[in-house]
Amino acid sequence: MPQTVLVRNIFHTEQVNPNASPAFYSAPSLHPSSRHQRRRRLPLTMMKIKTPKTQRAKREVEKRAPKLVENGKKTLILHGTKTSDVLNSVLTQIYHLKRDNAVKYTKKNENIRPFESGGETSLEFFSLKTDCSLFVFGSHSKKRPNNLVFGRMFDHHIYDLVEVGVDNFRPIESFEYDKKLTPRIGSKPFFAFVGDGFESVEELKHLKEVLLDLFRGEVVENLNLAGIDHVFVCTALSSSTVFFTHCALRLKRSGTAIPRMELVEVGPSMDLVVRRHRLPNDSLKKEAMKTTSGQPKKKIKNVSSDVLQGKIGKIYIPDQKVGGIALSNDVKGLKRERREARKTKVVGENEAKKRKKASE
Repeated sequence: MPQTVLVRNIFHTEQVNPNASPAFYSAPSLHPSSRHQRRRRLPLTMMKIKTPKTQRAKREVEKRAPKLVENGKKTLILHGTKTSDVLNSVLTQIYHLKRDNAVKYTKKNENIRPFESGGETSLEFFSLKTDCSLFVFGSHSKKRPNNLVFGRMFDHHIYDLVEVGVDNFRPIESFEYDKKLTPRIGSKPFFAFVGDGFESVEELKHLKEVLLDLFRGEVVENLNLAGIDHVFVCTALSSSTVFFTHCALRLKRSGTAIPRMELVEVGPSMDLVVRRHRLPNDSLKKEAMKTTSGQPKKKIKNVSSDVLQGKIGKIYIPDQKVGGIALSNDVKGLKRERREARKTKVVGENEAKKRKKASE
């Protein structure tokens, strides 16, 4: 009969068979020479969720909550259990393009499998930890070589996924161009999607949405055209293959107000072969697509609108006690009244004296 030992953690105590292979624990070493037992790592699903107790912590939690008006999206870049040299270079190049709003982890992650049930737990934990709503996960295997998974998060849970394979990769270092054309960090890019497949093929339409979210940066109201210096060109070669390249813009004189633009390839470039993709369900998509336009407007008190007069407002003013208002002696309008009052007083006194003398 196998011996049983007690394994204790912060949640509960249970009996574990050391000869079995439990899902969460490994049996402690029972060898008499082992003085210390190894500490067991708890699964991420059993991590304790702490509620904020201070106002500062509550504000930080509110910043990471879903918003109707989104802020800039950060990207999390991760490695799988095994990666190739090509894939390492691809992840480095993507981080180079998004280094102003990206977080890159270099350690291998054995328990991340985005398309499998339960394999997204660590990914969602890292998303919550770094406050990233986009991720790029790279892995390499015999079945799926040079594999990239692009994904989006909603409320720090996986929203949708697109899996692609990388072929014919060329890094930035392999391109020769004038270094003055190097795109600046934080500048807004153009996007060019060439091919009817981006409008008719479901996989390519999904890939287009994810690539736009990945490289567009922060959403702004006004845009300075002089600051746009690069463009991402995506060409649909077939129903499952997309040629992706990064180009710089060179402006030349054209004799008109609109300059002539030339594209100079600055890299990286690669072929993306769509393998698997997963769309969000309808309820999750409806929740994530909420906008301020559908929200009822807050009523403003004492304000109404009219077709002819436009916006009309009511102003309530309390009764003013004019007689009790204190006036200074320097008011120019009062000087004349004082002179007239003084003159009237003198005339009245003279007339009184004359009447008194006449009566005597």
